Amino acid sequence: LIEGDELKGELGVAEGEGDLNTRLAQLVSKEPVMLFMKGAPGAERCGFSRTIVALLQDQGVKFGTFDILGDEEVRQGLKELSKWPTFPQLYAKGKLVGGLDVVKELIEGDELKGELGVAEGEGDLNTRLAQLVSKEPVM
Repeated sequence: LIEGDELKGELGVAEGEGDLNTRLAQLVSKEPVMLFMKGAPGAERCGFSRTIVALLQDQGVKFGTFDILGDEEVRQGLKELSKWPTFPQLYAKGKLVGGLDVVKELIEGDELKGELGVAEGEGDLNTRLAQLVSKEPVM
């Protein structure tokens, strides 16, 4: 029977790395759409984070957030896990979508909600009402 640290050694996992990888996997899957950013919505601590929050909100995307400035281990771990060196990082269903530039490109191509797995009409009430009103001509 192989236990604990001995098992990590057998698997080639460095001390604490297994726990961090488990934690990262849980964090990126915490919500269907997760944004790892500097600060929090309404209290962003960098322009890129402020911009991506505004874009996601404008698109009616519901998303969870994590402030990477409050946890250096998660910040560095995500960079390694995702092979993406900068923040913000947007994840959908546990998989990296990309950063601000990727989100902008997806919006320009009208592909963001499809990429995130968010069906049309799942946005906020105003977005849904606007879609319904413009759907059929008024008599």
